[in-house]
Amino acid sequence: MKLNLYATPGACSLSCHIVLEWIGAPYKITYISGSERKESAFRKINPSGAVPVLEADDWVLTQNIAILNFLADSFPDTKLHGDSSAKSRAEVNRALAFASSDLHPAFKPLFGTTAYLDDETSIEKTKTNARTQLRHLFEIVDASLAGKDWITGARSIADPLLYAIARWTKNKGVDVNISDLSNLNRFMTNMDSDAGVQKAMQNEGLEKFHRPDAE
Repeated sequence: MKLNLYATPGACSLSCHIVLEWIGAPYKITYISGSERKESAFRKINPSGAVPVLEADDWVLTQNIAILNFLADSFPDTKLHGDSSAKSRAEVNRALAFASSDLHPAFKPLFGTTAYLDDETSIEKTKTNARTQLRHLFEIVDASLAGKDWITGARSIADPLLYAIARWTKNKGVDVNISDLSNLNRFMTNMDSDAGVQKAMQNEGLEKFHRPDAE
């Protein structure tokens, strides 16, 4: 199966990039900038103009959760659905849904989606509210990681998505202090040290979440 992932460096598509590294099958990455995603050439591939997009032979699949589940199902030996029991798969999909439906949308004001308000005071209020909401959501994540190396207890497709989204806190002023969200920060450090994560990060020109020279 020929796999080609359309991705934007540092976007949530990083999660699929990491999973492709974990799987170990040959793949190609086609990088698409934010401006290129608005152009008609890419809109023909994905009308919503979003990444990731996965081409598997001549089949095109969109939506992060769908792609991650497809990769896990296509390469079952990697056990990226945990033990593949109904309960394990449900836990993985619960973690994916939380990252995709709760964490990801909460960042939107910080990415400029409230600029249409055309009032700086109102826009800043939406950003302040977003940071407060995100802090609460990452507290939930931190509690879920207590005593665990992976968000569901075993390595799964949910971990790269959580990692990719949590990385955004660095540049968007979201407080995920090491001292009081230690479980989350331990998870991020462990992901930083993973060989597949490092390869994907290197390919996308990204830095680790925790860099010794920045401590």
